[in-house]
Amino acid sequence: MRSYILKRLLQAIPILIGITLLTFMIMQLAPGNPMQTMINPRISPEELARAEQRLGLDKPLIVQYFNWLNEIFKGNLGYTVKTGQPVGKLIMERLPATLLLTGTAFILSFMIGIPLGVFSATHKYSPSDYVLTVFAFIGISIPSFFFGIALIYILGVKLSWLPTSGMVTINMAGTEFELFIDRVKHLIMPAFVLALPQMATVMRFTRSSMIEVMTHDYIRTARSKGLSNQAVRFKHALRNAAIPVITIFGLSIPFLFGGAYITETIFNWPGMGQLGISAITSREYPVIMGLNLFTSMLVLAGNLIADILYAFVDPRIRYS
Repeated sequence: MRSYILKRLLQAIPILIGITLLTFMIMQLAPGNPMQTMINPRISPEELARAEQRLGLDKPLIVQYFNWLNEIFKGNLGYTVKTGQPVGKLIMERLPATLLLTGTAFILSFMIGIPLGVFSATHKYSPSDYVLTVFAFIGISIPSFFFGIALIYILGVKLSWLPTSGMVTINMAGTEFELFIDRVKHLIMPAFVLALPQMATVMRFTRSSMIEVMTHDYIRTARSKGLSNQAVRFKHALRNAAIPVITIFGLSIPFLFGGAYITETIFNWPGMGQLGISAITSREYPVIMGLNLFTSMLVLAGNLIADILYAFVDPRIRYS
């Protein structure tokens, strides 16, 4: 297993280099220039040329790329055009808020999606199964921005049950428990909006896989031994039905971080998604490239975690 993990990590290096090249080329093909959002329209061409020279934008593209790649190997993702702040520092400042949101959504999607999928499979074609199927299709189909705005209007504006934006109540005084409850209230709506599509997907995959597994001979053998329905479902059937669910597990990590762009913007959540939207609107290309590289690393890490989990769930899978 160790040699397999080491091999996968070494294979990730050229993949990441290819991703950096693709990301850099896409940013160069994007219309406009970062300088256009920060200069005075009446600035002289000479002053504009000096500013571009100071930022290295006057150099050939291949030189700009290798300069950026060299800084990445040093652990530096570059600097913002407007303020000169390190991109890595900006990402790390926003990372805890995004991890809290995506981590909560991740737990909700699997802790709720898997039991609902098992229940739906074991009650196939019952009224409850049809209700859960409709719920799943709604969860997959409804746009996040529409669902988020609807929750804000109903739960926040009309009923005043939950706060509509931010991570905490500004200038709130109270005990640590009261502050914790306040943060939980702010977290409920954005976490559920982010988790809903993934929850529905996990439920549908679990249901389909469980229905297939329940027809196998070893399930009938387990029943003939007198095992309870609960033991058959969760000890024998669910473990063998978990392979497709683990695939969703690996892909859900970058999916949730990508979905955070919309969710954090709707709920004004101070995370990486809000930083990414701000960088796009202000053409902060170094920030966009840094976020793309970070997300690409999450994709590779998610796939590696999924492959490792395959071996733990299915003893027939071995990595040499």
